Amino acid sequence: MRKPVMRDDRAARAVKRSTAGFTLMEILIATFIFSVVMSLIFSTFNGVISRTDAIKSGMNGYEMARTCLDRICADLNAIYVEQKPLYQPPDFDDPPDPYGVFGKVSFSGNKSFSQLRFASFAHLPMTRNPEKGIAEIVYYVKERGYPETERVLKRSDVIYPYDEDYEFEEKDSDPVLCENVETFTLTFYDEDANERETWDSDADMLKYATPSALDIELTINSGQGEGTYSFFRKIALPVVREKTE
Repeated sequence: MRKPVMRDDRAARAVKRSTAGFTLMEILIATFIFSVVMSLIFSTFNGVISRTDAIKSGMNGYEMARTCLDRICADLNAIYVEQKPLYQPPDFDDPPDPYGVFGKVSFSGNKSFSQLRFASFAHLPMTRNPEKGIAEIVYYVKERGYPETERVLKRSDVIYPYDEDYEFEEKDSDPVLCENVETFTLTFYDEDANERETWDSDADMLKYATPSALDIELTINSGQGEGTYSFFRKIALPVVREKTE
């Protein structure tokens, strides 16, 4: 005859099973699931951080380019152009007009960039004794780094008067206005709205006139694999020297 199982014995066996712990297989499965979940969380967090860094870099680039274009426009709005009768067309052996507008295409490495030279009242003194007056302002692109891996837009600011043998030259001390420059392109417009890539207000073919307006295109590299950003400005010059017939 089968011996009946007492209720207290069944309860004791149930308690024993519940306190026996997890098997090795259960622990391995739990560890694997935990690893997968943590990997997903870390990947998501890392992606958010990386995206945030890229956004910050893009915003910094945007602010840098906007500040650069604002500086160029401020300089051009304070432009000084010598007018007739003070201005006289140059002879063939005369030095360049210090108060003209000159735009040319120069090369930095294997790429071409615009260079702009003009006279302006927007001199920014770099000494404790601020000087006031008309300055020669030059914007140009130059390679930076060793080996050269980056192009920057620099601003030269030299107050008049000059020595007789003065010629513009690029200097390491010229401040950088914009970094990671991909393009810096100027388009000049004459009084009839004709476009030109270059300008020489000492040239007979232009009748010694200065441009009436400029288009500025500035493209920078984000530096974070996010591509490039392009910025455009159009400015009508407040002072224009008309053609000399």
